[in-house]
Amino acid sequence: MKTVLGKTDNLGRTLMHEHLTINLSKEKDDADANLNDDEAMIEELKALKAAGVDTICDVTNVGMGRDVSRMAMIAEKSGVNVLPSTGFYKEPYFPEFVCKSTEKELARFMVKEIVEGIDESGIKAVIIGEIGTGQHGFADEEKKVFLAAARAHAETGTPITTHTTLGKHGLEQVELLKNFGVDTEKLVIGHLDLNPDMDYYLKILDKGCYIGFDTIGKNKYQPDSIRADCLFQLVKRGYGNRIVLSLDITRKSHLKKYGGYGHSYIAESFIPMLLDKGISQKDIDMMLIENPKRLFNSK
Repeated sequence: MKTVLGKTDNLGRTLMHEHLTINLSKEKDDADANLNDDEAMIEELKALKAAGVDTICDVTNVGMGRDVSRMAMIAEKSGVNVLPSTGFYKEPYFPEFVCKSTEKELARFMVKEIVEGIDESGIKAVIIGEIGTGQHGFADEEKKVFLAAARAHAETGTPITTHTTLGKHGLEQVELLKNFGVDTEKLVIGHLDLNPDMDYYLKILDKGCYIGFDTIGKNKYQPDSIRADCLFQLVKRGYGNRIVLSLDITRKSHLKKYGGYGHSYIAESFIPMLLDKGISQKDIDMMLIENPKRLFNSK
């Protein structure tokens, strides 16, 4: 089966925040934070495909271990459609040239990867992100990256997806981007499932963006039962059309080969949990199929 890397017009069920080649092991001083077992990843995605997921958005960008040749190979061998990204993560993971470049220079870099392709691969980025903030909000260089992302978005219409540390400062993120002209219909504020606060969710959702419940399975940070409860409440209030789902697998120990829950956990365990909570299959399909489709294809 030949998959098309970066195809956005027929996504199917989509996980909006994943990583295939992430390597943060140096900064974390932890070899587990290096997804360098490609065969294990291929098997993970084959199982995910068999469980009914068609597409993943790989938000591993510059400075995070992005390797588009490996990404393409994993996509090809697994049969999963992979959407590549551009941009820069957050401190302390920025490459040196982020600090040395201006906002406009960083924006030009992102636009080039969107319009012409990443390096010499010809593979084009179709989303900007994950771009992030730390636990205490915007550092200066992080704000510069966000403003560069807003410029690149304005020029290309490319969606933006963010990282919030422990689900905090999402409101500041959406307000900054919206103030600089970003279309919130093309914006995902990520990792909000790590901060289960309904009033906070509603304030962000009322800005018109999407929110990511995208650390599913990371029960050490937040039990999935709480994620499911929050999703039930949000869907009940009519916000099912503004939520995307994912797992954000970033460590070898998350993979089944190494004793973890694996990518297919979302289909095998979490979706049944949502159904048991009373969320309909139609609403689940909204979060997995219709919302990603709208994010990438709305004008």
